[in-house]
Amino acid sequence: MSPGELVRALRRRWYVLIVAAVLAAAGAVQVLNPTQTYLSTAIVVLKPPVTANQPNQLANLQPPLAAVSYAAVQQLDSPAGAAELRAAGVSGTYRLIPRNSGTSVTPRYLIPSLQIQAEQAEPAAADTAVKKIIDIYTKHLTDLQTQQGVPDSARMTVTLLVPPTAVVQTGNKSRGLAGAALLGGVGGVVAALWTDRLLIRRSRRRRTAADAGPVVRAEEPERAPLAGATR
Repeated sequence: MSPGELVRALRRRWYVLIVAAVLAAAGAVQVLNPTQTYLSTAIVVLKPPVTANQPNQLANLQPPLAAVSYAAVQQLDSPAGAAELRAAGVSGTYRLIPRNSGTSVTPRYLIPSLQIQAEQAEPAAADTAVKKIIDIYTKHLTDLQTQQGVPDSARMTVTLLVPPTAVVQTGNKSRGLAGAALLGGVGGVVAALWTDRLLIRRSRRRRTAADAGPVVRAEEPERAPLAGATR
């Protein structure tokens, strides 16, 4: 399709472009007035017991503390863990992020700290969700040590480094407006061209059918009566 044909097609289907512009404007209004949410973030660290001989085999470097913490994170990320969190009242979006830099100095799963985030419509609800996740995370680690028969005096403990703090989520409005404009423009052009082709094809079929005229069926010849048939 040449540029001239493209322009003519868009002129013919100007109403499609108007509909696309209205939808893009509605999307822009939503971008300028988004639903306000709050993101609460907390950081916890898994600490080894303070003992001379470290009887807790889960607290030494084989496996490291971070690997034990990550095992609890995997449990919470599983379908069973998600169901457990929902039963505890944790809903919405939440994330458990092991804080490992991944450098040669601090390779993966050697830093036993965990960042926990929850997103809610209210700041208090976001902080409460993070606290519930911390409680369940601590419970999983406690149950793990109980299964291994670790005495209370030699257990790993979860310490809160950064308490839950909710902040309002602020998106990039300029990027959102640019995206709405791009989607509206591209979508409007595509919809206009598709509508133009569809209507042109229908118009051609109607003209072809009109030029052909009505179809006349040939009359069947009258059959002669059979010999000996009674009337």
